[in-house]
Amino acid sequence: MQKISLEALARQLRQTAGSNGSGRAADTVHGGHEKALRQTVVVLVAGQVLAEHENPGEATVLVLDGRVRLVAGEDSWEGRRGDLLLVPPARHRLEAMADATVLLTVVKR
Repeated sequence: MQKISLEALARQLRQTAGSNGSGRAADTVHGGHEKALRQTVVVLVAGQVLAEHENPGEATVLVLDGRVRLVAGEDSWEGRRGDLLLVPPARHRLEAMADATVLLTVVKR
């Protein structure tokens, strides 16, 4: 059994995002490239964007803190703390409308 505090990890990643000059930081908490399931905590400073990219499989974004916008083509969905966004099977990007922490869950095809 393993336990991970997402709140503690988010605090650490917020410090990293604030000091590394990129305005973002991430850490995979479960799985990885060699596994089908991958869960990653991502921190984005307000105004930062995860650039448009393909969806590698089924994916969700759980907003742990802050506000984000998920954009796919002409469609967009806003999320705030506690919201679960279902990532469409299309090219998409994630924008931080305020400082935000999300848990990205992906199951590769």
